[in-house]
Amino acid sequence: MSEQKSSARSRYEAARAAFDAAFERHLDAGVEFVCRDGICIDPEVEIAPGVLILPGTILRGKTRIGACSVIGPNSLLEDAVVGEGVTFNASQGRQCVIGDGATIGPWVQLRPDSVIGKRVHIGDFVEIKNSTIGEGTAVAHLTYIGDADVGRYCNFGCGVVVVNYDGEVKSRTTVGDYCFIGCNTNLVSPVKLGDGAYTAAGSTITEDLPAGALGIARTRQSVKEGWAADKLAAYRAKKMRLAQQAAQEAAADSNKE
Repeated sequence: MSEQKSSARSRYEAARAAFDAAFERHLDAGVEFVCRDGICIDPEVEIAPGVLILPGTILRGKTRIGACSVIGPNSLLEDAVVGEGVTFNASQGRQCVIGDGATIGPWVQLRPDSVIGKRVHIGDFVEIKNSTIGEGTAVAHLTYIGDADVGRYCNFGCGVVVVNYDGEVKSRTTVGDYCFIGCNTNLVSPVKLGDGAYTAAGSTITEDLPAGALGIARTRQSVKEGWAADKLAAYRAKKMRLAQQAAQEAAADSNKE
């Protein structure tokens, strides 16, 4: 056990010395830091002058970061190539490429072989895997894009999913330029959307859409008057019983006091 402790201490001290050297080197080169606490930088990481590194940032492998980017807080980049003027906030990226002027985060995961174009916006709770996202495209929130090639200046609504895996084969989806993907759309791979195509919110798209087309893939709403009455009565009765029980318990506790 003592040998394990000694080995752990030796590894820590070596890693700390390597970080101290990397930190001082980047600081002397013009990289800006708010503080050094909670920051990890591997020796092979390259950071251009003028980059701001915020607390909680971990830079691993052969990550390269372009000038005037802001990384962090609470972010991880591993073997990633980051362009100039990128904002990468509270997110993780591994073996990915991020173009100039892109804004990423918070809470984004860029998985390996993802290429994010210039001035792309990737918002909260978005995961990109093995995909290319064209210049100026916006994927604002709650979306999964896997094994896809997305064009320029597209807009993805909330809750879009690229359905890329059938349990046996992973297939690719292609989205042209200037496409609008409606909220809660499923794009079932392999499928191709032409330039300027739209999908209606709530659609499951299983066939190709030509350029400029609107894809609607949902059933018509039907209304059954009075259908909920019995279920709602039972639900209300259950909630009333729970409320009465809570009131009785609160009264009993009050009497004890």
